[in-house]
Amino acid sequence: MGNLSTPISVQKLQKALHAKAKAEVGYRFYALYDKISRDDILAHAYAQCRSNKGAPGVDGQDFADIEEYGAERWLAELALALREETYRPEPIRRVCIPKANGKLRPLGISTVRDRVCMTAAMLVLEPIFEADLPPEIYAYRAGRNAQQAVIEVEEQLFRGRPDVVDADLADYFGTIPHLELMKSVSRRIVDPRVLHLIKSWLECAVEETDDKGRKKRRTQARDQRRGIPQGSPISPLLANIYMRRFVLGWRKLGLGKRLGSRLITYADDLVILCEKGNAEAALDHMRGLMEKLKLTVNEDKTRICKVPDEMFDFLGYTFGRMYSAKTGKAYMGHRPSKKSIQRVIATIHELTDRARTWQDTTYLVAKMNRVLRGWANYFSVGTTSRAYRAIDSYTAVRLRRWLRAKYKTRRRREGAYHDPELYERFGLVRLANVAAARHV
Repeated sequence: MGNLSTPISVQKLQKALHAKAKAEVGYRFYALYDKISRDDILAHAYAQCRSNKGAPGVDGQDFADIEEYGAERWLAELALALREETYRPEPIRRVCIPKANGKLRPLGISTVRDRVCMTAAMLVLEPIFEADLPPEIYAYRAGRNAQQAVIEVEEQLFRGRPDVVDADLADYFGTIPHLELMKSVSRRIVDPRVLHLIKSWLECAVEETDDKGRKKRRTQARDQRRGIPQGSPISPLLANIYMRRFVLGWRKLGLGKRLGSRLITYADDLVILCEKGNAEAALDHMRGLMEKLKLTVNEDKTRICKVPDEMFDFLGYTFGRMYSAKTGKAYMGHRPSKKSIQRVIATIHELTDRARTWQDTTYLVAKMNRVLRGWANYFSVGTTSRAYRAIDSYTAVRLRRWLRAKYKTRRRREGAYHDPELYERFGLVRLANVAAARHV
């Protein structure tokens, strides 16, 4: 979400809902629908969606269209549709974006109207469910992030849990069963209009455009009664609510104590760190629980890894035995994975394609810097210096080549573009400096 401050009236409501949920574990909320259509909630939801930018949905409407129409008027009409219960979600526009492995990831784009509505629901529902989420769940939560999950994994390895179940779920978002998910939601929410709203988003049709520009609508989610719309504002919360079932099941069976195990989950990424010799039993129990939850373990990508002799990847980092560049001594640690480095290098490669020398240099460097800073912000824990150096040297080579092609300078002295010039004159970000500044 963008760096928007939440209005005080919205904060007050969220704090009250969270406090009530925290204080009374069995409390069920029955009057929430009117909060979702509140003017301050809808206005803040609109501001959040706008700061995230995002493409238009099936109706082609974007934020510029809404501003032209009058945002206040538009929001008043949405509030009225909610209050009169005439609001119906539009189909989701599906586009496929390429993944690092060459496959395609389907992404659902809801209309701006539906995104605003879902975000308004999120503002009201999230504080309630946040009170119930166990510490093993790290994704999509205020004050929690992937880096904390990564540090926790390393701590557990140090604490004598070297046998790891590196688990992968097949299409987690696309296979969550609606009936079981709605049961989890209705443990806390009994307002029938809110439940109806969530159900209508779960059952949304999907619209795809084929190569010939023909539009096709599919009602797979409604027909199969499974799957949550990936890419929509409400999906992260629903994914966490369902993953909570797995964590509670693990606890109920007493597997933490029995196997000396610790679960760490991030969206559909999951590792189980166990005391020596217990990983096989942990894997069996995990399979059993996932089957009960009607989720599928991806057996091809799920494995047992015995650290430090073997390594495993989690959240873009590689864990296992590393060697100090200074002393040559072995230590247990984590570093950005090869895949993560290859991904950022592929992005830089694409940006500095010599067919794109029509671009303004300042514009290109700003784009490169955004990519580099974003990457370094994420990969800011563990052993990063070697990865940073590799990316720095690659980036400098690519920018130098691009500049030579743009200004048609072939290795003459004035066209050398040495490193100091790239960093000082053109302002290219140097990751080694980012790391040094972090440790000051």
